[in-house]
Amino acid sequence: MSGSTRIVSVTIGPNPEPRLDKAVARAVPEAEAISRSRLAKLIPAGAVAVNGAAVTDPKAKVVEGDEIAITVEDAVEVETQPEAIPLDILFEDDDLIVVNKPAGMVVHPAPGSPSGTLVNALLHHFGGKLSGVGGEKRPGIVHRIDKDTSGLLVVAKSDRAHHGLAAQFADHSMERAYMALCHGVPDPADPRLRGLRGVSFEGQVLKITTQLTRHRTDRQRQAVVFSGGRHAVTRVRVEQAFGTVGLVTCRLETGRTHQIRVHMAHVGHALIGDQTYGGRRKVAEKITGSAALNAFPRQALHAATLGFLHPVSDAQMRFEAPLPDDLRTLMSALGDR
Repeated sequence: MSGSTRIVSVTIGPNPEPRLDKAVARAVPEAEAISRSRLAKLIPAGAVAVNGAAVTDPKAKVVEGDEIAITVEDAVEVETQPEAIPLDILFEDDDLIVVNKPAGMVVHPAPGSPSGTLVNALLHHFGGKLSGVGGEKRPGIVHRIDKDTSGLLVVAKSDRAHHGLAAQFADHSMERAYMALCHGVPDPADPRLRGLRGVSFEGQVLKITTQLTRHRTDRQRQAVVFSGGRHAVTRVRVEQAFGTVGLVTCRLETGRTHQIRVHMAHVGHALIGDQTYGGRRKVAEKITGSAALNAFPRQALHAATLGFLHPVSDAQMRFEAPLPDDLRTLMSALGDR
């Protein structure tokens, strides 16, 4: 290891988990904010010692009373370059930042999108004043929204915040609501919907419960399945009807890749502009606003509400982001006043 380090010492308590990685993850004080993913890297690197001897096998057995010493290296600089990209910031403190991401911006650098991302913009905004996440001086991306989806994201600035926010996503306690425009207007009285597998109603709220997994032939897509895959629940409420187009609020109980988009397509109400899950579906010319609807260049989806417990102060946080201009213009074409 290079750079400065610190030693985190813990003692394994009664009835420990049978393997090293899980036992240590449970024993480390929350204030130290060493996540399981970080431990998964530290143990094979020889940074975890049991009773004075380095152990590199995450599955090694531990017993009550074992003394654990974890060598944690200070956060190092990352290769991702800061870029002076404007940000719409709703809140920021020493632990986290909440931003309203515009449509068209990728959240994290990846092959094909090495620059111009939210992470590039945040690194410039922080100007080096970042304690680091996972051993690197980088923002902690706890959740993502698609490139062409606009709206709210919370990003951790420290390991402790990242650990606490990730736990809230894992236990589904974070509030997330999206606004969307979809083909058709979901109706609780529609016998087609009521007969569709995975669909139920809670009053006027449409509940979609399925498993999601990668599409069998197109690895860029998700697919609805009812065995295997990952559990996914979306609740949909109609806010306004524009003839054959519905403005809906979608609330996530789980947060799977493309969840709203694939769920809405599954129930026959694909999102306006969604080329991946809506196919070539077009609105008939006789429909008000058909030209604007058919030309809309992205999925009409906006992360409008985000609520969570501050991972350090325990304060209840809740944010709302108004619909962006392109969605407002589209709604005006539909007759919204």
